[in-house]
Amino acid sequence: MPVLVRSLETAVPSTVLKQPEAREVFAAQEGLTRLGQRLVKTCFDAAAIDTRYSAVAEFSWDRPDHDPDFFDSSTGTILTPSTKTRNDLFVREATPLFTDTARRALENASGIAPEDVTHVVTVSCTGFFNPGPDYRIVRDLGLSPSVQRFHLGFMGCYAAFPALRMAKAFCDADPNAVVLVSIVELCSLHVRSSNDPDTILGASLFADGAAAAVITARDLPLARPALSLDAFETTLTPVGEDTMAWNVGDQGFEMVLGTYVPHIIDDHITGALEPLLARDAALGGRPHAEIEHWAIHPGGRSIVDKVAARLALSDSQTAPAYDTLREFGNMSSATVMFVLERILALPPNGDERVCAMAFGPGLTVETALMTRVLS
Repeated sequence: MPVLVRSLETAVPSTVLKQPEAREVFAAQEGLTRLGQRLVKTCFDAAAIDTRYSAVAEFSWDRPDHDPDFFDSSTGTILTPSTKTRNDLFVREATPLFTDTARRALENASGIAPEDVTHVVTVSCTGFFNPGPDYRIVRDLGLSPSVQRFHLGFMGCYAAFPALRMAKAFCDADPNAVVLVSIVELCSLHVRSSNDPDTILGASLFADGAAAAVITARDLPLARPALSLDAFETTLTPVGEDTMAWNVGDQGFEMVLGTYVPHIIDDHITGALEPLLARDAALGGRPHAEIEHWAIHPGGRSIVDKVAARLALSDSQTAPAYDTLREFGNMSSATVMFVLERILALPPNGDERVCAMAFGPGLTVETALMTRVLS
């Protein structure tokens, strides 16, 4: 039996960040140079983002805080809380996102009950606590205390793929296994004002989001379209180790996101895809555009632009990535799950192939070949 993603649910926090308003706040920060102000306006305007969502309620102008940690709405000042303060908020805000999306994924996985879950895999690179989100899911959802638990931490934007690959390995080893994957990234906790181009670029792109999925090879009828997890590959580009990184600082986690990243991806994406597509003889030598669907992690507009141009993809094939970026921004590892959710929601047209990819520190390229199945 194929290993299927039988349900996929997503969620975002309630605080909405409108890109033009966020741009003006960042451009008005004390200490910005003229070059810094120009970079803010350029990066925010070029991001192709309309709205993002944040777990930091202080970022809302409608909720003034008399003792703020992150944002003083009375002065429009972005504050510099410690890493501990940021992580404490992660614990409070990430926990319900982990558990609620996991609960919805279980509720919408036809034929699967909480007591069927054998493995829980959680993912995040934006905060830590222990007992962690894997523990909370088991406790709050009433899963068996013998469930095997795993947490993938600090991997970055590509981490959904190791989680799905791990789930497939469990199900390949035991066809009766049921794996619950839950991902939460609260990137906005680490926002800061700076004249550094990498920091400005990150502030213009990153946002908060959550996703959860139920994966199993059990032979059960499908109530909705599902994704067959066919094959995975991972590779490191020969250059780019210093262009994308995620470090722990005294005032939050620090993103390194060089402007040369899209060019590295442009140079190496076809080579990264070769071992994946070689897994299916029917795809060998065919144009990339003949694969019906493309779930591209929209790390930024220029990244999707480069992939689309290099692989000669159509507007309809890149729409799920661009639309996700426009409506939600870059939610690190959760983002590609939002893209896959859009592909699952497309009108049914028989079984169709899906090629998915994400990029992260290293520079790491993770790819997956899937099939959207209807029955």
